[in-house]
Amino acid sequence: MKRSVVLILALFAAACSRAPSDVLQGYGEADYIYLSSQETGVVDELFVREGDRVEAGARVFTLDPDRLALNEQGASAQSAAAASAVRTAQAQATLAQRNYARGAELFERGFYPRARLDSDRAALDAANAQLAQARREAGAASASTGLARTRVQDLNGQSPAAGVIERIYHRPGEVVAAGQPIAALLAPTNMKVRFFAPEDMLARLPVGARVLVSCDGCGEPTEAIVSFVAQEPQFTPPVIYSLDQREKLVFLVEARFDGESNVRPGMPVDIRLGE
Repeated sequence: MKRSVVLILALFAAACSRAPSDVLQGYGEADYIYLSSQETGVVDELFVREGDRVEAGARVFTLDPDRLALNEQGASAQSAAAASAVRTAQAQATLAQRNYARGAELFERGFYPRARLDSDRAALDAANAQLAQARREAGAASASTGLARTRVQDLNGQSPAAGVIERIYHRPGEVVAAGQPIAALLAPTNMKVRFFAPEDMLARLPVGARVLVSCDGCGEPTEAIVSFVAQEPQFTPPVIYSLDQREKLVFLVEARFDGESNVRPGMPVDIRLGE
């Protein structure tokens, strides 16, 4: 009986001193890029399908440009009229400058009355003020034209990075609001894994640490870099707690891949800590 008790105590001590496993369980997660337009409109064309791989700058969708094209034409017409007004004001200011210069010369020679010279000076000041106003209006019109053209260009949605079209939310003929996603893009660098690590492993999982990620059917393990470690635990025990309760403290950790990986969103994975 005494030997049995000793054996049980020995096994218990061995279990307590056993090193924790270096393998943690987690799952894949993605930070999608939601492609949308800054304008409200009707989806005119889609150039991709779900699952398509696209390069950075590839056209993904376009909205019907007719409505905004009319705004651009109106802004262009106003800009042309403002430019014409500047040319007219410039000619008037040039003429007023010549009249004042000629009057000043005659006044110095005694052949031009002071009142006439003052009138020429007032006319010159008014012409310069009118020219300045015309230039300001031309600048505003030019800015409006540039904005109208930019709004038309924004109707063409392009992929900001290389990746895979994971989801299409709206199709040709559907009305979308400004900023409403039309498609979701998954770039390789936006794929990550999330897992929970116990408190006693945090020292081995600083930001920048490397881990190996494996999953069923994924082939060789892929290296990932820890990019985030939560400051607060997911389970908060009572103020006074036992050792067993303390071991229930786990912290969320995220790790990102350097490049392509076979891990997909929602896929269960194993994370092995490095040395």
